[in-house]
Amino acid sequence: MKPRVQIIALGGTIACTPDSAGSGVAPGLTGADLVAAVPQLAALADVEARNLSNVPSTEIGLPLVIELAAAIRAHEDQGAAGIVVTQGTDTIEETAFLLHLLHRGAIPVVVTGAMRNPSVPGADGAANLFAAVACAADLQCRDLGVMVAFDDVIHPAAWVQKRDTSSTGAFWSPAPLGWMAEGRPALYARPPRGATFDPAPDAALPFVPILKPGLSDPPLLVEAALAAGAAGLVLDLAGGGHVLSSWLEPLTDAARRVPVIFSSRTRGGRVLSRTYGQVGGEIDLLKRGLRGSGDLDALKARLVLMLALMTGAPERFDRFTDLSWRSGADARGTDDPDNTSTGRL
Repeated sequence: MKPRVQIIALGGTIACTPDSAGSGVAPGLTGADLVAAVPQLAALADVEARNLSNVPSTEIGLPLVIELAAAIRAHEDQGAAGIVVTQGTDTIEETAFLLHLLHRGAIPVVVTGAMRNPSVPGADGAANLFAAVACAADLQCRDLGVMVAFDDVIHPAAWVQKRDTSSTGAFWSPAPLGWMAEGRPALYARPPRGATFDPAPDAALPFVPILKPGLSDPPLLVEAALAAGAAGLVLDLAGGGHVLSSWLEPLTDAARRVPVIFSSRTRGGRVLSRTYGQVGGEIDLLKRGLRGSGDLDALKARLVLMLALMTGAPERFDRFTDLSWRSGADARGTDDPDNTSTGRL
């Protein structure tokens, strides 16, 4: 008996069709259309498809992803062996990671899309969809949380980043889970599952902006963000987490009022904590009450902080910043025996 894989389509380039006026492409194909275009899927699984939306990925927000996570739980309860989510690539690194923070089940959830729409030569959507279904149907992909299957590479949602505007190899991670080989996933890494969040359906959506100061930028945005009602701030800083000295007083004041997280705009490597002691260095920031994002880039740090705020536990942000696999055995919070809102990713 073949496993049952549920495809949940959200739109994006993989579902785009040309505009009749010749003014580009826009999402128009349904999940059923995507399945019909890849008959080889039938050899992998019994595939069912549904649409939860049909929009560009920039229109996907936290409420839709929370709804998606609930739909995934329902499909798992109904016997689905795996889930494939198709969407636009612009925000995959955010939505996949957000799903990873929300998905508590054992079944694999695989996010994919396309860089080339179906009407152009070399369209990659069919191959990516095949790879995603192959992963979702494979038992070895269970208990890994959420992954991204793209261009024959299988990325962990906690690490994946989009690094190119148009290349079919746009997605990157420092430690892929594996690769597709002859139509099957070959996994070479198996990080332990971590904690998840379970926000209430009616939880208010906190305003958490990302501030990215450049050379000689004044700190006006710090106070402006707080005045606009920011419940937290994420700073995308130079190097290992360093900021202009003119920002220090406003940031120190902000950290007394809301959580202030600093990350590295390099988007690679861990934010430092005990190397640079100059004014505005990471040691100085930590002494002023700011908190480092660890392994998280600014986009991912923002999502963790938002969910921590939505669940009323902003102090637990720090327990989600270590993505090293060695941390999996002992990072759960002792105050959270059900592992629902603390621990590693």
